[in-house]
Amino acid sequence: MSADEQVLTYPITSDAALDPPAKWAELRGKCPVAHVTLPSGDRATLLTRYADVKQVLADPRFTRLLNAPDAARLSATEDGGLFSSEMAAILPDSGEEHQRWRRLVGKWFTAKRMNAIRPTMARIADDLIDDMVKRGAPGDLKADLGFPLPVYVICDMLGVPAEDRERFSYWSDTLLNLTRYSKEEIDAAQAEFFQYMSDHLAAKRAAPGDDLLSELIAAGGPEDGGLNDLQILVTGMALLVAGHETTANMIGKMVSMLLADRTRWERLLADPSLIRTTVEETLRLDANSGFGLPRYLPEETEVNGTVLPKGTTVICSMAAANRDESAFEHAAEMDLSRSPNPHLAFGSGAHSCLGQALARTELQVVLEVLLRRLPTLELAVPVAELERVEGLAVGGLRTVPVRW
Repeated sequence: MSADEQVLTYPITSDAALDPPAKWAELRGKCPVAHVTLPSGDRATLLTRYADVKQVLADPRFTRLLNAPDAARLSATEDGGLFSSEMAAILPDSGEEHQRWRRLVGKWFTAKRMNAIRPTMARIADDLIDDMVKRGAPGDLKADLGFPLPVYVICDMLGVPAEDRERFSYWSDTLLNLTRYSKEEIDAAQAEFFQYMSDHLAAKRAAPGDDLLSELIAAGGPEDGGLNDLQILVTGMALLVAGHETTANMIGKMVSMLLADRTRWERLLADPSLIRTTVEETLRLDANSGFGLPRYLPEETEVNGTVLPKGTTVICSMAAANRDESAFEHAAEMDLSRSPNPHLAFGSGAHSCLGQALARTELQVVLEVLLRRLPTLELAVPVAELERVEGLAVGGLRTVPVRW
């Protein structure tokens, strides 16, 4: 099969909610640099092998900004999409400025800080489980725990009132949209979100608190090595979206993966010291992580012996790469004690996920609290009945029905 003969439609769908499309293994084996058609109708190149995905993600020349005139549009309503909106262009994408932005914001996402807020996370998880138990089984683990927990935590970090979280859920949804909302809905939601954050920052200027946005304001403007007002505002919006939707969905998927074969859950109950490696393994095996990371190639590049011309848009499928037998022994199997586990769920290189310590901590805390509080937890429907959410840049399950 030559790369030119077959143009796949992307994203590649899978019948089962937790399993990868069979096509991934076929592409890794026979066509690791494949031509695909995106939801917009534009063409892109799909990478599915571990070494290739890692090479492109780690190369600082390849940008995530898809607003070049010859870049592929991801979806038909692309003006509003997260990857190529004017909003994304406000945050520095490369070089010194990008490093400075990461340093300023990254101070809030160190493992040390995460350990400090761990008890708060555990308390929030406990309270949410109390409410779920009060309502009675079956519950929806995604709606009752997966979704509210990361929002509460990120609202806490940004000094945003938690009672506004419903609005954030909607704004996040529209910003991560690929096909679900109209351009008018997306534009209206962005305008509301923007106005909300402007008002919130003005309040922080008047009365600073112990939170990330207050600290970014205190760091001064670009002349003092800080960010300008617009960059602070967009940083707040980006963190709310990124810190909420991805982890919210991952909580539901992680618990479903562990309950799909209940011997895994039993093993964790018997040995909670496996929680950390289990979280990494569910991140690696997440077959429904969403769109993958698009990268724009501003110059001709060679990947796996294939020359990609300047102006190519590449989609890096970290989820497919994470199942590459050449990088992971018994890659298709879930090994709760797998270590080391150099998966690419958080990307790689200069653009690797800034919030990965936060996501890891939230996932670990959720498991700790669930194992302690609801040891008899099980799925309330057969695994085959779990349904994926379609049309978002981030993959998730529609609901995660559980009983205990």
